[in-house]
Amino acid sequence: MIKIIFSDMDGTLLTSESKLPDGFDEMIAELKNRGVIFAPASGRQYAALQKSFPKYLDEFIFVAEGGTLVMYRGKEIFSHALDIEVVRKVLATAQNFPDIMCVWCGKNDAYILREFDEPKYTDGMDKYYTHRSIVNSWDDVDDTPVKIAFFDYKGHAKENAYDKLSAFYDTLQVVQTADYWVDVSARGANKGVAVENVCRVMNVKPEECAAFGDYLNDCEMLQTVGYGFAVANAHPDLKKLAKFQTESNDEFGVLKAIRRLIDDGLI
Repeated sequence: MIKIIFSDMDGTLLTSESKLPDGFDEMIAELKNRGVIFAPASGRQYAALQKSFPKYLDEFIFVAEGGTLVMYRGKEIFSHALDIEVVRKVLATAQNFPDIMCVWCGKNDAYILREFDEPKYTDGMDKYYTHRSIVNSWDDVDDTPVKIAFFDYKGHAKENAYDKLSAFYDTLQVVQTADYWVDVSARGANKGVAVENVCRVMNVKPEECAAFGDYLNDCEMLQTVGYGFAVANAHPDLKKLAKFQTESNDEFGVLKAIRRLIDDGLI
């Protein structure tokens, strides 16, 4: 029986208008009655996930920052921090990336340099980093880094950030999470590792979990669980490795698949 359901947010659970699917609250109530915990698993910061689910702060497991920070009932149950010296090397390299904003993703907050505090950058990060601080220098940051995010407001993150970070491919986790975003985290840090640690803490087997995703940063998560679903609008490579598929995010594919799992007696 499935005991935990993990779901990516953007492009998966949320519609193209960044809205929760119709019937979400009713489905969560039914899952709760069946003893199943829902876990949003996103590249978004913890504060952004809290803002998205204010009614469920004490019910959901929040897998934030691409799996590098997991919170449950206001307490950290897992984190995968970056070495501070490694962070400085990555940020030094990024100084040569024109028009690319770096986001220092810490356990407590997100930080950007003052020079990037203008709408063309900040408008694109509002839903992912709802709480952030402006600093004059990275030396002003006093927080444990779990991820460094790169934002290309022009939508060419692969060419302008991912490809230019090749020196770190072998030592860090460098993943393009969307056309606009590239995330850098500790080697081995991903949503799949987060799922494994959640299962350990909650005394649940990975095969007793389901997960939903749409992009390449969801690969490890879908492979770790017993029931890994790619939505219809997912990246072709994710569809190839997913054990199951469901309708698109705009067709409420996550809720429809959960309903089928219930009808099949798996929940």
